[in-house]
Amino acid sequence: MNPEFEEAIRDASLPDKTKQQLRSFLEGKEITREQFSTILDRVINEYMNTRIEACEAVGIIAAQSIGEPGTQMTMRTFHYAGVAEINVTLGLPRLIEIMDARKEPSTPTMTIYLQEEFSGDRDRAREVSWQIEAAPLHEFGDIVIDMENMQIVVQLNAAVCDKRKISVADIVEIAPRKIRDRRHYRDFDHEVDEKGAVMYFMPKDKESYQNLFQLAEHVRNVIVQGIDDIERVVVRKESGEYILYTEGSNLKDVFEVVGVDTTRTRTNNISEISQVLGIEAARNAIIHEALSTLNEQGIMVDVRHIMLVADMMCMDGEVKQIGRHGIAGEKESVLSRAAFEVTVNHLLDAAVANEVDELSGVTENVIVGQPIQLGTGDVKLIAKPLN
Repeated sequence: MNPEFEEAIRDASLPDKTKQQLRSFLEGKEITREQFSTILDRVINEYMNTRIEACEAVGIIAAQSIGEPGTQMTMRTFHYAGVAEINVTLGLPRLIEIMDARKEPSTPTMTIYLQEEFSGDRDRAREVSWQIEAAPLHEFGDIVIDMENMQIVVQLNAAVCDKRKISVADIVEIAPRKIRDRRHYRDFDHEVDEKGAVMYFMPKDKESYQNLFQLAEHVRNVIVQGIDDIERVVVRKESGEYILYTEGSNLKDVFEVVGVDTTRTRTNNISEISQVLGIEAARNAIIHEALSTLNEQGIMVDVRHIMLVADMMCMDGEVKQIGRHGIAGEKESVLSRAAFEVTVNHLLDAAVANEVDELSGVTENVIVGQPIQLGTGDVKLIAKPLN
C-alpha cells in the first residue's frame, strides 16, 4: 500500500477496527491522499447528518420497525445445507426465540469454520468432523447380549477404529467411564481383553433380565468419540473451503478441537455465547441472528433498531428477555409494568409497597392522558420575569 496513503489512514481519527476495514477494502486500489481525505470528509458529513434528533422517541420507532415486518413473517423450518437431517428454525418462531432470550434454541446448530491447513482438504475436514460428531459404541463393533452368561459382549472392529482415528485402548477406557459419569448408571461390572479388542459388561444383579437389557441399552448408546451434545455433522464445500454444519451445539468443547478456527465459528445458542465468550459477543450474536432471520424473509430493517434492542437486552451484563421476566418486568414505572402483563398483581404489589410513579416514560403518560416527555413534549417554556 502507498506509504502516504497508509499515513493518512493512521492519522484519521477513526476506531482501529474501522481503519483495518478501510485497509482491506482499499487494498490494491489506486487512490491519492487528497481523494482519501475527500471520501473521509463525505463519510463523516453523512454520519453527522443521519444522527438522530435529540428527544426523538427511538424506542417506539425501533418497536414499529421490527414489529410491523414481524407480522408478515412466515412460520417455517428450513432444511439447512440441503440436508434433510439438519433443520433450523427460521421466521417468526426464531425471532421470538431471540427476543425471549431462550436458554436453549429449539434447533441448536453450529457453523464450524476450519483452519487453513484443514479447510482445503476434504479428508482432513472429515477427520475434524469425527472429533466433533457424537459416535455411540455400536458404530465401532458388534454388541451381543449373552443371556446364558448374563453378560454383554462388545467385539470392536479394528478397521473402523483405524478409519475413525481412535485406538481400541481409548474406547476401552472411555466407554465404562462415560456410562458411569454421563449416563449415571453404575450397577454393572466390566472386564476387558484389549488384545482381542473385546469388552464384557455384567449387571451386578444377575437374577434380572431387565437389568441386563437396560445395561445393553446404555452400552449400545454410550458416546465414545466426539462431543455428546452434537448429534450430527455435515461437511460442505462453500467458497472454496470446507465448512462443518452441526445439529446440536457445544461451543466450549468445539473450541478445544484441533483444526477449528475459533475466530469464525459460531452457534445460534446466544446463552452459550454469553457464557463462553462474554456479553459483548452475545450482543453481537443477537444483532447477527435477528438481522439474518429478517433478511432471510426478505425484510430489510435498519441495523440500528436491532442494535438498540440488543443493547437493552445486554446492558446489565447478562442477556435478558424483552418480556415480563426481563426488561418489561424490571421497569421503574408501576403503570408501565402493569400495562404489559399481569396487571392486577403489579398494581397490588405496588400498593402494598407504597410505590410512587414519576410518570417519566412513554407508556405511563399515555395511560394518564398526558403528553409524553419526548419530542415537543420534552420542551418546557419558562418565562423570564420582568423586573
